[in-house]
Amino acid sequence: MTRIVTILTPGFADWETALLNAGAREYYRVETRFASPDGEMVTSAGGLQVVPHMSVGDISVDDFDALLVNGGTVWQTPGAPDLGPLLRSAQAAGKTVGGICDGVLALARAGLLDNVRHTANGPESLPDTGYSGGNYYIGSPRAVLDRRIVTAPGTAPVSFMGAVLESLGLRNGDLDFYLGLYAAEHQAG
Repeated sequence: MTRIVTILTPGFADWETALLNAGAREYYRVETRFASPDGEMVTSAGGLQVVPHMSVGDISVDDFDALLVNGGTVWQTPGAPDLGPLLRSAQAAGKTVGGICDGVLALARAGLLDNVRHTANGPESLPDTGYSGGNYYIGSPRAVLDRRIVTAPGTAPVSFMGAVLESLGLRNGDLDFYLGLYAAEHQAG
């Protein structure tokens, strides 16, 4: 069974991966799991309280197909968790690794964006991470998928869902329908 693990931190942006996890679980029967830095409950920006299945330290690269970093303001602080070893191991194992909004900063700090096309909330959000992938940055309002690395600005949860599911080999007419359905309000009309 395909499994996605999403990393949540205190103050996580609850809307950024909610659609992806719900759609993956409900429509595609993907197992969805959640982790927090210490395995303890986290409260989202909107007040949603989540009791995760595990701590970041308990995540084994052999136990998932996609590892996602949900955005939140913690990624802009010196106290942000160091996910570098885990993210690099996941990439080396050929797993999908994704970040949305400020979660992209964790991928940049890990060096995952140095040689792949990627996007973020804006190019100005990445230089302080020590990354050297400026030549690969794409200013896109939608998610970018390159070699199983998925990045998206915080305003793109629908295309993030699509890119992650596509990276897992789940792109089909149903996914195209769901993407159209959830993005319908953004169509010119």
